[in-house]
This record gives sequence, structure tokens and C-alpha cells, in this order.
Amino acid sequence: MTAQPIEQAAVPAPAHAGAPVLQLTGAAVRVGGRTLWSGVDLTIGAGEFTAVLGPNGVGKSTLLKTLLGAAPTAAGEIRAPGRTEIGYLPQRRTFDAGVRIRGIDVVRLGLDGHRWGLPVPFLNRARRRAERRRIDEAIESTGATGYAHRPIGECSGGEQQRLLLAQALVTRPRLLLLDEPLDSLDLPNQSAVAALLGRICREDGVAVVMVAHDVNPILHHLDRVVYLAEGRAVTGPPREVITSETLTRLYGAPVEVLRTTDGRLVVVGMPDECRSGGPCC
Repeated sequence: MTAQPIEQAAVPAPAHAGAPVLQLTGAAVRVGGRTLWSGVDLTIGAGEFTAVLGPNGVGKSTLLKTLLGAAPTAAGEIRAPGRTEIGYLPQRRTFDAGVRIRGIDVVRLGLDGHRWGLPVPFLNRARRRAERRRIDEAIESTGATGYAHRPIGECSGGEQQRLLLAQALVTRPRLLLLDEPLDSLDLPNQSAVAALLGRICREDGVAVVMVAHDVNPILHHLDRVVYLAEGRAVTGPPREVITSETLTRLYGAPVEVLRTTDGRLVVVGMPDECRSGGPCC
């Protein structure tokens, strides 16, 4: 039986003017005859930061693939920018120490990777200069200038992640999709990358949708969350979604949300089959 969506938490109207960058209305996805999630209603404007949360296996990454057009919807409607206006950073991959390609060339692949990274013959000088400016701007915006010419295999995990983020930003996207970009980073790098994403969102007006295993590093940057569980979804501001009452309704079982003295959220009491191991899904 297809699960029905629960009542959505109220979302305040965006402060910015203009049409939404991304809009989902009653969206649902089925995989192998099973409904991963349904009833997703979401509107995201320029410069808004949204996290996709929930236990493992509920379809968080599938939601990003659906926004990219790589996975079909079973119901509802999705209005998203064209593929050239979306930047995408898939689940974290690391480069072996022996990889000699320079960081700047990894970033360049965001522009000309569809050409196997090879420059087009006879490309006019003005266009080449424009592309170089865009690459330099993306690297500078992520704070990676100091090591962009270093082989990426020699860069630390945090440095590699900044270069990959620059690759996703080099096309100047309106929408940035990130699949667990903080995974495997230590706490200082998590905080640094989270702050960087918040700045890109606010200053550059990029709409950010990020799948997260732990909401705490990005909590104070967020405008809203999409919480997926039990085939259903609830969306809204973090203070309205990540609550004992809302998650208890979503899971259909007692769930308690605790706030530690340093402001971190901890979700306890989820059904065993829904646990993902993080302090706050």
C-alpha cells in the first residue's frame, strides 16, 4: 500500500522576489515497485539552503537524481532549472596520492568535461579568456587558490572537496545539488565547508539542496529541511520539522529530539530499522 504524505510544516514565504528556482508538487518516486517517498511539496528560491535528511535507504540520493532528470517521478510535478544551470557534487570520492592531475584541471572538467577535457580547436581568444576567468573565480570562491596547481592526489580531504565544489560551481549554476559533501571530513573541515556553502548561498544567490547524514554542521545555515522516512516526507524550517512531535508522526513511533548544551540536535528513539548511525539524521 502506498504511504500517504503527512501534513506539511508551515514554510514562511521567501524574502526574495522572483520565480522559484526549484518547485516540487506532490512528487513521488518508485523503485522496483516500492514507493521510496511520496507527497513531497517544496519551493526553493535563489539564495536558500535546504537539507535533505532521513535514515539510510529512504531515497535521499534518489531525490537529487530526480532533480537532475536521471530518475523518473511516479507522481506529481517537478520544475527545476535546465541541466546546464545545475551544479552537482555526487557522494564523496577521494583521489589516491598518486593521482597527478592538477586541481585546476579537475575544476576545468566542470566546463569542458563533455569534451573529454580537451580544448576545442580554434576556440576564439575571448572565449578562452572567459573560461579561464570562470575557472579562477570558482577556485577563488571556494578558497582553493593556494593549492589549485598542486596534484589533487597530494591535497588533503578538505582541499579536494573544495576543488570538487569549485568544479560544480564553475558553470555559475542557479541550483547546487550536493550529496553528503561533509562525509569523511573531520569536524574542522566540516565546519569550514558548511560555512563556505552558506556564504555561496547568501552572497551568490545560489539555491543549495544538500543531502546530509548529520544536520548539526549546517544547522544554523539552513532555511528549510526535507525529512524522508517511512515512505513519507515532511518539509519546513528546521525548528518545525526536527521536533519530537513531527518526527513521532512521521515514523509512527515515539521519537525524541534533544538539544545539547552546545546547541547540537540528537534524535533518539527511532525504530531500529531506521537508524543510520548519525547523531541527527
